[in-house]
Amino acid sequence: MIKLSQGNSEDDRTKETEAKIMRERVLRVLLAPEARQRLTNVKMVKPDLAKAVEDYIIAMGSQGKLNKALTDDDLKQILSSIQQPKRDFKINYK
Repeated sequence: MIKLSQGNSEDDRTKETEAKIMRERVLRVLLAPEARQRLTNVKMVKPDLAKAVEDYIIAMGSQGKLNKALTDDDLKQILSSIQQPKRDFKINYK
């Protein structure tokens, strides 16, 4: 029984690794080198935002809405549209 559960976890890890490799390949095609570097930098600081952007780019690519690789400026626009606006806090002292 223990061997079966270990085998399933190894299969799960293998599937996750394959999915990650496929995702990287798709992004390599859809992003220019500068944009890929920027997305890598964002992933280090805000992994959830980077995943949302990656999902958006992959969806756009699979729908055929991207005619060329996205440039760094295109990625900046996507990041600013997806990113939550920062709230300003104003503290009043009396």
